[in-house]
Amino acid sequence: MIDPYDALVLGSGTAGKLIAWHLAAAGRRTAVVERRWIGGSCPNIACMPSKNEISSAGVAHLVRNAKAFGWSIEPGTIDMAVVRQRKRDMVAAQVAAHLKAYTESGAELVMGSGHFVAPKTIEVELNGGGTRVLAGDQIFIDVGTHSAIPDLPGLAASSPLTHIEALELGYLPEHLVVLGGGYVGLELAQAYRRFGSRVTVIERAPRLMGREDGDVAAEIQRILSGDGIEFLLGAEVTKVRGKSGLKVDLVLLTESGERTIAGSDILVAVGRVPNTAGIGLHEAGVALDDRGYIRVNERLETTASEVWALGECAGSPQFTHVSEDDFRIVKDNLAGGKRSARNRLVPYCMFTDPPLARVGLSEGEAQRDGVAVRVAKIPTSAVLRAQAICEQQGFLKLLVGSDDRILGFTMIGPEAGEVMAAVQMAMLAGMPYSAMSEAILAHPTMAEGLGFLLAAVPARDAA
Repeated sequence: MIDPYDALVLGSGTAGKLIAWHLAAAGRRTAVVERRWIGGSCPNIACMPSKNEISSAGVAHLVRNAKAFGWSIEPGTIDMAVVRQRKRDMVAAQVAAHLKAYTESGAELVMGSGHFVAPKTIEVELNGGGTRVLAGDQIFIDVGTHSAIPDLPGLAASSPLTHIEALELGYLPEHLVVLGGGYVGLELAQAYRRFGSRVTVIERAPRLMGREDGDVAAEIQRILSGDGIEFLLGAEVTKVRGKSGLKVDLVLLTESGERTIAGSDILVAVGRVPNTAGIGLHEAGVALDDRGYIRVNERLETTASEVWALGECAGSPQFTHVSEDDFRIVKDNLAGGKRSARNRLVPYCMFTDPPLARVGLSEGEAQRDGVAVRVAKIPTSAVLRAQAICEQQGFLKLLVGSDDRILGFTMIGPEAGEVMAAVQMAMLAGMPYSAMSEAILAHPTMAEGLGFLLAAVPARDAA
């Protein structure tokens, strides 16, 4: 028996669940097939739970440094079981909210592992046993990605942590070794260092955060080193021995020769792999690119008629807010619109303390693309609120084009994401930086620092 639907969604990530709720609420018979995480990775194992634990680490850091604020307090110890339960309680509330949304919208949630057996037809191995075969007039694929585990001798056998397992630890690692100097690895590295672990970050490249400008990477490394994190850059892991959670030895090849790092736990954060293997996409007529992501056009249409791919599996930037925009693109185009995924202005944040926020071009990207820019840069310490709250690490940087429009903004400092949003709005409006510089900015806020930054933009003839 084949159950027919107007719309069938494989994967309940941000874009998938939003399109399902939208179509079901509009009266279309809609089903969502989800293997495990109700609502996708963001509320369960990624964005929300990681920020929850990062906030717990921030409290631990404040308590440890309470004397600087005038408090006399004895050093305490962290109870990771409590940290974990706080996170689990938040996740449970998120899942409950998602289930309510399914009920209210009328979308059917089918829990099981789905794979295509024919065009627009999915067989589901139900989590509770048995199978169902579902067919849809329109198909939406939102299956996401998973952590890449490099093919290194002994690494898989060591049962390393990914971000999923790291957020479920009920104990404090004695020495956490993080493979990867990107955003996820650095967020969790700082969190566990603040909980009390010794932390070593190993990065194969000569510097952290390869997509960022050199001054950004250097400042983040300086800040995190101040927290006590050890960095080994330009180091290649050649072999792993032992078991994560007990004792592990990592053999490294560095410029100075071979060395061995002994740790208690390994966290792998070296990239993502699309969840497109083994789900029968060939049977559905859906083509992949050479990296395994689903091939889509600017309207997120796949190579199969009436089949769309959304979110990370379609190669979209790996942020929840981009997946939400993917939903808006598909929704509007289903209604006859002409929205495109090209040339989107995508903001993002790394939630270290202080956080990093960026939108638009970096200096390196401008140089690579031959875009003439004027660069203004001020230290975070120049912002009066940063002085007031004694959080002065980092800097603000602005790129301005030849027509005086803002082309890029980067900030390392308190509330960087909120400040970035103000700049993003000006960029979307096409405002010249001079118009923004005339705004009356509330004192003393972090956004007030934009006034100082805009005043530092070089004149055109000085560019």
